[in-house]
Amino acid sequence: MKKPTLIDYLLLAFLALIWASAFFNIKIATNSFGPITIAFLRVFLASIPLLCLCYYKKIKIEAFTKDWHWFALIGFVNLVIPFFLISYGVKSVQSNLAAILMSSTPLTSTILGHFFTKYEKFNLIKTIGVLVGFSGIVYLFSDNILINENNFLSAILILLGATGYVVGGVLTLKISNKKNENVTTSICIWASIILLPLTIIFEKPWNLDPNKYSLISVIYLGLVSTGLAWLLRFSILKKNGLIFQSQVSFLIPIFGIILGYVFLNELITPKIIVSVILVIAGIYLAKKSTD
Repeated sequence: MKKPTLIDYLLLAFLALIWASAFFNIKIATNSFGPITIAFLRVFLASIPLLCLCYYKKIKIEAFTKDWHWFALIGFVNLVIPFFLISYGVKSVQSNLAAILMSSTPLTSTILGHFFTKYEKFNLIKTIGVLVGFSGIVYLFSDNILINENNFLSAILILLGATGYVVGGVLTLKISNKKNENVTTSICIWASIILLPLTIIFEKPWNLDPNKYSLISVIYLGLVSTGLAWLLRFSILKKNGLIFQSQVSFLIPIFGIILGYVFLNELITPKIIVSVILVIAGIYLAKKSTD
């Protein structure tokens, strides 16, 4: 891979901004939509630009081929579960907290990588990184102002949603020989298929009367924070590699705090700042040990 340019770093920051913006938009969307409906609209709308990309690049979509069960399983674990749990949890916690909790994914990946891969075993620095990073998450839970007995479960559900992303990533290794665009489009298709009947049965979206802000937010979540973000991720991965792209993890919680404050006037406590510093330091140490 060639040395990243200023444009490459700007694109990386833009990707982090898009992903971080998802959290305050989820918060706005929950004012009118249920969590299942939000999850469905995200994957359904995200499928549109992804399908267009595959058609343009003449990439075969294998959602209904012999490997359909892998696409369905990954779609369920990597999209259905996280999108639902995050949408459910964000209704009761600040969006900036969700951004910090979701930033734990590289730390969880490090743990699972030790047990499920041959080349990502723990060493001293990586272990310290995981301990430091998760200490930031634990410290965040000690802030009774923002996480208390009324929304403790919601925060835990967001963490479980983050774990779903990681487990889905591990499962994707089973079909790692396939093109990223094909895999992502196929799992979005299966996630849509899984979520549609659940949306109809449990939330009956035709009875909703969403306000314009929630409607704009849910459309943004699907087309931009999910669809466009994945396309941009593909571009960065292809040009600069996984290690460079993974640096987005450092920026998401920072942008999440800023956007939550700007758009929702969310509270920023000293514990939030300390937690973010610990999480970012932990991610840095965990990743540094593999350089």
